[in-house]
Parts: sequence; structure tokens; C-alpha cells
Amino acid sequence: MAMMGKVRRLHYRQQKSVREIARITSLSRNTVRKWLKAPVVGEPKYRRGTRPGKLTAFHEALQRALKVDGHRAKRDRRTAHALYTEIKAAGYAGGYTRVTDFIRAWRQGAGQAGSTTAFVPLAFEWGEAFQFDWSEEGLVVGGIYYRMQVAHMKLCASRAFWLVAYPSQGHEMLFDAHTRSFAALGGIARRGIYDNMKTAVDKVKKGKGRIVNARFAVMCAHYLFDADFCNVAAGWEKGVVEKNVQDSRRRIWIDAGKQRFARSSNSTSGSVRGAGRCGRRSGIPSTRSSAWPRCSNTSART
Repeated sequence: MAMMGKVRRLHYRQQKSVREIARITSLSRNTVRKWLKAPVVGEPKYRRGTRPGKLTAFHEALQRALKVDGHRAKRDRRTAHALYTEIKAAGYAGGYTRVTDFIRAWRQGAGQAGSTTAFVPLAFEWGEAFQFDWSEEGLVVGGIYYRMQVAHMKLCASRAFWLVAYPSQGHEMLFDAHTRSFAALGGIARRGIYDNMKTAVDKVKKGKGRIVNARFAVMCAHYLFDADFCNVAAGWEKGVVEKNVQDSRRRIWIDAGKQRFARSSNSTSGSVRGAGRCGRRSGIPSTRSSAWPRCSNTSART
């Protein structure tokens, strides 16, 4: 606004021409003429005209995909990178950040994203605890679509993890998942964190009171670790393994669901290889500790 006032004073008070004012202020003559003709109602603003970009042709496809995901369960919604991969295969030649900017703006506007809730992060010592959870994933084996139950065990400190897939969540599968995970991780933490699954908890009482399943209690006594159970509907209390469920679904199971396996052994071996790749990418430090019982000893007591 100060420059606009200076231009008007040079012209109307000092009788300077447009050419002289442009030379004095280093403004273009078109700008000087525009400011002299415009009414003084406020500071002039530059408005960039909207031009179609590389993403413009894909706005409708992204909005349609986001609306469809809005009706899906949260775990089945596509990530921004998944949507970027889809439109890139359709011919999009722009960058990834343009897609994330569009998705963020849509969710804050038309998408009406929910309010964010803050949580206090948990800290763990080495060998202190592991977290266990189940997830349900779909695979086509032998031409038949199966809902597989995947056991996730993740160490809270090192973030080392192991996945095993089963046809159900029975006690036999639960015990086998612990045995295989302890052997793969090289030891047993002092404490296990679980939700209130039926194979571990017979009855949930007030507060932290639990009637623990007898067979589950025998397994805990055999492997020498304490079982802690989360509060009801408080999955964030075992957020480490909950995040692992999301990451493994995006890294392994979405791609595996697009493949066709001749028999279950092929699907199992492929899933184990995928889990191994995820573990190596995470840069996991050693999980061995003299404070833990050696898994070679524990596995012998079956």
C-alpha cells in the first residue's frame, strides 16, 4: 500500500508522467497505469489465474476413491501412496506430494476428517515386553478365497516382529504362534501384552480384574512370562502391534491378496518371506539378552 501511495503522489502532486514514475519506482508502466486508475479501497493483491495441472485430470478419480474408502472399515482404506500408484498406472506423470496435498485438502474440506486425539507414547526397556495380536487377511488358495488368521508378535523395545498365518484362532494355533515367534526372535520377554481375546480371558471383571483361561495360564507359566491385558476397547494400550498389523497389511497382504496360490504351503512360504523382508528393512537390533530364557531351552519343553 505504501508503494501505491507513492505512485499516486508522484503523479498527482509532482505531475510526473507514467514513464518517469516507472523509472523512479522500478515498476512496470502497466502496473503504474493500473494503480492510477484503480480506486483506493485497500492494498492491491496479485491473483494468480487457475490453470489445469498434471493432477487436474485425476481429481474426479481421486475424489471417487476417497468417497468409496469413506464407507469402508478403516483398516481396509487405501493409503495416499496406494492411490498415487493407481493413478500413476493410469497415466499420471506428476509428483507424489501433489497427490498428498490434494487428499489432505479434500479430507479437511469435503471429507470432513474427524478430530485428532492425542496419546502419550509408551517407552519400554530392552527385553521388558512383547505385544501380541491377531488380524484377518484374505488370500486365494487353490481357486478358493480364504480368510486367514494372522498372529502378530512384536517386541516393544527393538520393534522386531514375527508373523504366522493359521486357519483359525484356536488354542492350538495360539500356542504354536508363540512357540514359533519365540524361536524366531531368539528369546522371551518378561511380559506379554494382550487384548481380551477369548482364548486368553474367560471373563472380564471390573477394572483390571480378569479370569484367565486355564490353558493360557499354563502356557504363560511354561514360558515364564507375565500376561498383561488391556482395558476393554482400549486398543491403543498395545499400539505397537496394532501399528504392525497396519504396516504388514500394506506391505504384504494387499499384494498377496492379488496373487493366486496353488496350495496353502506356497502362500505360507511367500508370507514368511515377505515378513522377513519387512524385518530387515526396519533395521532391527539384536533381540538376544542374557536376562531372557534361551528359546532353544524353552522350545525343548513342549
